[in-house]
Amino acid sequence: MHHATGPQLHWWSTVLYPAALVAVFLGFQLLLQALGVPSALQASLAALAAVGALLVTLPRRVRRCWDDPEPWRRLGVRGNPAAVLKALLRGVFKAAALLALVLVALALTGQLSWMPRLNAGLLLNAAALGLGVAFAEELLFRGWLLGELSLLLGRQRALWLQAGLFSLVHTRFNLPPVLLIGLLIGLLLLGLALGLQRRADGGLIWGAIGLHGGLVGGWFVLHQGLVLIPPGTPAWLMGPDNPIGGWIGMLGLSLLLLARRPWWNTTSSSSAP
Repeated sequence: MHHATGPQLHWWSTVLYPAALVAVFLGFQLLLQALGVPSALQASLAALAAVGALLVTLPRRVRRCWDDPEPWRRLGVRGNPAAVLKALLRGVFKAAALLALVLVALALTGQLSWMPRLNAGLLLNAAALGLGVAFAEELLFRGWLLGELSLLLGRQRALWLQAGLFSLVHTRFNLPPVLLIGLLIGLLLLGLALGLQRRADGGLIWGAIGLHGGLVGGWFVLHQGLVLIPPGTPAWLMGPDNPIGGWIGMLGLSLLLLARRPWWNTTSSSSAP
């Protein structure tokens, strides 16, 4: 008997898969609320349930729909340990450089005061926040979504579409129009940078995890434990509570994209989406 081989993908399935993960998140929130769990914990616990569902279902989906017997390698999670560590550190270094650019700009414009108040708890929270958020989101966006869209649309269209969806999902739509547009553009640039980081790392997502997690955790440490930024800091400089949406953040990300010029060409890496 002849068995079909190759990817078995459909648009409706690509849309329904993340929708199902959102349903898990919302369902667990309602369950926790009914059980009387404190409201401050509900979102975090529901997010853990959704991430657990992602980790359980995603390998099976890649095996079946992508026709790949090594899902974690295809998703960019598994790889040579030395290459994984190198990619992770490169991503963290880039995040540190971007944050340093923001700090220099704030200092030069007189919008920054140093008030060190670090402690072990804050550093642990930053590490857990950065690594946890970055791993889950990079597995979903740069691991699954970028890979699946590449199979459906081709690698260049997939790169732009995943970045656009990443921007829309993370944007606060209650902002004034100018701030909203700035945040959308900044997040789009970040999504592109993270996608190109995966290409540059030969398909591994750990460089993107380092960059994403370094920005999240690093900004948490700076804002909560090292510096004081006045409430009246211009939005064009800082963005709406997120430097990615300000001119300095967009400048840094644009420079990073320029440094990634060779990886815009899909022939630069045959192993990455």
